[in-house]
Amino acid sequence: MPEDTRPLTVSELTRRIKSLLERGFSSVSLTGELSNVHRHSSGHTYFTLKDDNAQISGVVWRSRAALLRMDPLDGMKVVLTGRLTLYEARGSYQIEVTTMKPAGIGELAELFERLKQKLHAEGLFNLDRKRQIPMFPESIGIVTSPTGAVLKDMISIINRRFPGVQLILSPVRVQGGGAAAEIASAIRLFNETEPVDVILLARGGGSMEDLWPFNEESVARAIFSSAIPIVSAVGHEVDFTIADFVADLRAPTPSAAAELVVPDRRVLLGNLRKNWYNLHESTTAMLKRHRDIIQSLIRSHPFHSPLTLLNQAFQRIDELERSLQFSVDHQVTLLKSSLSGLQKRVFSLDPEATLKRGYVLVYEGGKLLTRAAELDPGDSVDLRFHDGTVRSTVE
Repeated sequence: MPEDTRPLTVSELTRRIKSLLERGFSSVSLTGELSNVHRHSSGHTYFTLKDDNAQISGVVWRSRAALLRMDPLDGMKVVLTGRLTLYEARGSYQIEVTTMKPAGIGELAELFERLKQKLHAEGLFNLDRKRQIPMFPESIGIVTSPTGAVLKDMISIINRRFPGVQLILSPVRVQGGGAAAEIASAIRLFNETEPVDVILLARGGGSMEDLWPFNEESVARAIFSSAIPIVSAVGHEVDFTIADFVADLRAPTPSAAAELVVPDRRVLLGNLRKNWYNLHESTTAMLKRHRDIIQSLIRSHPFHSPLTLLNQAFQRIDELERSLQFSVDHQVTLLKSSLSGLQKRVFSLDPEATLKRGYVLVYEGGKLLTRAAELDPGDSVDLRFHDGTVRSTVE
């Protein structure tokens, strides 16, 4: 069979199409909306780029992901460049991305507001969950780029204001693809292996696109989950990121954060000197007042005649003793008089005393009789006198 009429294998056809495709579209720029974004454990990112009528598969190899200026997200409208390739195993074409950026500032602003509303509804911005930044931290964790002026300025300010505090750097990228993952990982690392008193999350100013890693949901949730207070110092004073809203404290600039997180040693020493002076003055005044009181006592007449004071005290004791004895004697006399009256009353009511005056008690069969009508002639009765009892017969 002639060569030009021999049927091609699928692999042969695919290789021809692949060669034509990759030579014809070695570099292409596309715009569209991302969907089905999937970050594989290998580090590669797969996605679909679509518009209203068509779609194309795309891939960002791990070696390129670090060079992107953003992390791809579902629903994000982007402009990307790359080259078309054919994935022979499935016979489908895709674009291998070399650069990617948001389609415009409006797209980023829309994503920002969407995530902001979502996290606000979940309570990540609630003020009652924000913790107090320690006044005198012993150790500070810094999450920022290891290069550039931001780190140097913060270290310089902290060491000048409060030397001796331990500074621990967790170096991360602060912009581009993969930066958000590094920032979130650094926050978790401090919580798990390097427990510091406070964490500074910082980077210098830049465009909204440059600051975008600090608007990523992964960073926001890492801040929210941190057991260590976090100060967010991202960009300039006019820049706001999602990280600012979630953090326990927002500083307008990294330099301001360095000033907020530690006190100024010179101010502390000045306050100590002022407090020492005030304490010295108040103590001196108090001692002077007590010295004046003692001097006044020393100059007084009683101080020079202590025996006079003692004798006056003894005299006063004697007067009190006499007064007490008089009061006791008076009470005893009153009690004796009352007792005598009671004795007389008791004696007057005693039956024996009545019998001694000549009265007789008449009993019949042991019963005391009080009326003559109770007796009949011939009845036998007992007559009780004060000195004894006799038997008698009524006539």
